[in-house]
Amino acid sequence: MTATAVLTARALLLDMDGTLVNSDASVERVWRRWAVRNGLDGDEVMKVVHGRQGYASMALLLPGRPMEQNHADNARMLAEETADTEGVVEIPGARDFLASLKGLPHALVTSADVALSTARMAAAGLEQPEVRVTAESVGASKPDPEGFLKGAAELGVDPADCVVFEDSGAGIAAGRAAGMRVVGIGPRAGFHRPDVLVRDLTQVRVERAGDGTIRLHITQ
Repeated sequence: MTATAVLTARALLLDMDGTLVNSDASVERVWRRWAVRNGLDGDEVMKVVHGRQGYASMALLLPGRPMEQNHADNARMLAEETADTEGVVEIPGARDFLASLKGLPHALVTSADVALSTARMAAAGLEQPEVRVTAESVGASKPDPEGFLKGAAELGVDPADCVVFEDSGAGIAAGRAAGMRVVGIGPRAGFHRPDVLVRDLTQVRVERAGDGTIRLHITQ
């Protein structure tokens, strides 16, 4: 038996990595090299890095290291990730899902910077939303809610009327802290109790309601 949950929103806020784009192979390659350079266990590093900006992950993994060193290291990492798009593909259903949002209020809210988000979306063959909140746009990384709150403000929608799509613990926590409902995408999300959990975006259908709201029909 399958069941369908229906969520109503006025805007959707979309994470990128793990939500629209499967970039796990690139993330693993770059961060495991970083782990080796810094004498850390790669498996432990990978438990931390998803969803956060690089400097924030480094601060957790190397407590006490000067933050300016983390920011410098993060800039190098972003360049490495931007150059490494091998194996970057869309999350199943992402292209059709984005197409169904044309003309509806939605924004990309990602911990990647402009260069990295542009490279990964292009590698996956996905069109960028017009409204984008990237690493350059915020002062705090997820799980801080700043990015999602900024996305809602740019769309002119109350946070309570937004639905977030996220795959990571940090992202789900950020969405919750922003007062938004969260649709979790993929197995990582399942550990963090989103409001609704799906395997991928093929399980989500978007309906444009006559009153200007968005209805999400989610097959579980």
